[in-house]
Amino acid sequence: MSSGSMPDPFSGRRDGALDSPRPIVPTPATMAGDLRGRRVLVGLPGHGWRGDLRADEKVIQGSRTYVPVMPEAEWYRAEAERTEVFAALVPVERVWVEELGFPGTTTPGAKVNQLVSLDEPPRRPPVSAIDADTLTGRRVTQILDDGSERRDLRAVTESHVSDDGTVSVRVAQELDWYRWGWSGKLPRTLEVPAHLLWVE
Repeated sequence: MSSGSMPDPFSGRRDGALDSPRPIVPTPATMAGDLRGRRVLVGLPGHGWRGDLRADEKVIQGSRTYVPVMPEAEWYRAEAERTEVFAALVPVERVWVEELGFPGTTTPGAKVNQLVSLDEPPRRPPVSAIDADTLTGRRVTQILDDGSERRDLRAVTESHVSDDGTVSVRVAQELDWYRWGWSGKLPRTLEVPAHLLWVE
């Protein structure tokens, strides 16, 4: 590499392949099994959706089934500190579970600009970190050398050139990311080559 030139962000890819992680596929909670700790979306068809939530097991009150739902940060805090937190009871028909779909191929630079139905939450195909508009604070998935996925990560920086000249992103475990918010304790981070990261 000549001095002054930017490193190739695609170097190091196996055979130039873009191995993308499995996409997030919202599934009605009425069709899901155990819900404790699962990521969920809540909303009403035709109205809108809210994410970054976690669920607990379904409860029945009278003739209706509800799902206790709390902000993801509160769920992590409750789990880490073994404390009780408030959970809203949401009718089960208004809750969708974030399931993992089948792996696919994502084209670099492709933007998903399409109309969606308001009858269900939109599906989110993974986007390569190299092609994402912003990274800091976003959920990311790392593709490991054996092709497996490492999830529950948050990007704590944008893409940058590391000391060895690799285009990289610093990531933290999601628990540490949220703990940073409630305690001020800086998370331990890991520098990951950007071509191995995908925004969920």
